[in-house]
Amino acid sequence: MAEESPLDLGGAREVFEESRDFTIGIEEEFSILDPETLDLVDRFEAFRRAAEGDPDLDGSLAGELIASEVEVRSGRAVDMAEATALQERRRSALFSLASELGVRLGSSGTHPWANYLDQEIIDTPHYQRLKHDLGWVAQRNNTWSLHVHVGIEGADRAIAVCDRLREELPLLLAVSANSPFLDGRDTGLASVRTEIFTRTFPRCGIPGTFGNWSTYADFVGTLERVGSVVEATQLWWSVRPHHSFGTVEIRICDAQTTAQQSTALAGLMVATVAQTALDLDSGRLDDSEPLLDREIEENLWRAIRFGLEGRMVDFRQGREVETRQALDDLLARTSEARDGLGIEVEPPEVDGATSSRRLLADGLDLRQAFGEQVEETWATFGHGAAEAG
Repeated sequence: MAEESPLDLGGAREVFEESRDFTIGIEEEFSILDPETLDLVDRFEAFRRAAEGDPDLDGSLAGELIASEVEVRSGRAVDMAEATALQERRRSALFSLASELGVRLGSSGTHPWANYLDQEIIDTPHYQRLKHDLGWVAQRNNTWSLHVHVGIEGADRAIAVCDRLREELPLLLAVSANSPFLDGRDTGLASVRTEIFTRTFPRCGIPGTFGNWSTYADFVGTLERVGSVVEATQLWWSVRPHHSFGTVEIRICDAQTTAQQSTALAGLMVATVAQTALDLDSGRLDDSEPLLDREIEENLWRAIRFGLEGRMVDFRQGREVETRQALDDLLARTSEARDGLGIEVEPPEVDGATSSRRLLADGLDLRQAFGEQVEETWATFGHGAAEAG
């Protein structure tokens, strides 16, 4: 009998066949900060130990490569109302725990001045293997993101959804752009996080199309056989089928400064996945050729550079459109899914990068501006933890 694959692609296919449409999971990543200096501090292990036995955090708190980061997860929910309620409860518990541990939590795509050379990698076999395998790439990745999972029934259908979602990803990134600062300076980009993570990690960024599960499984199986990957979490694409959950996961967005922004963006991401599945099911996309890789790449760069304040290219019409107009079009296009899942999305006035730069324009220096954002994060995500801290 052949040895079972650690990736178990056959088992993953079965997970999708038995999955339930449009369940929702939210994952938010936070930076761990010294409360006085707002420098990054390596305290994840303290969070992990303190969360053991906590009814809201044990099993919902996770580490993500670097020791100055902590992630909190909603778990599986049947609709947006339940997902939001679960995540709000876990956020509140996380921020209360941060207060007890004497640290602050921040939420943006990058830390404005942290030196990546100071980062510690979490001391687990998984992350130490990544440190060995990726070298500088793992060390450089001090970034924070927002991820959502949406249940999709059927393995081939999940791949089809991933394939068509590719062209929506630049717009979702543009809406989320919240990382203009790095190494103590304004980078001139709206999402420098994307340049750090998406452009350096292997098997990352917006993937090519697969067409069906068999083609996808053949490729991933080859990567496993030649030693490139040993588990599915080493597929860091901006959209991917999650083997354990039976979900399509979107991973392209920057972390958001406020809870309201994060919830709204999560809702838009979920609705975009669900609407894509509905449009595929109804045949509404049959007459629309998918965008080419080079066309998606052009819009991705525009999102990285200008965020919500720029323009996208409508390649089907051969013209530019304001990114805000593209967002309005997406909101109109996803109305069916939003109505069905109870998702309300209030379009942001500006993206996070623009908001950050406005603080500088008002006369604050970089550290003061970041301090203002951390206070906003603490107050909106943590609720009562703000007063306790």
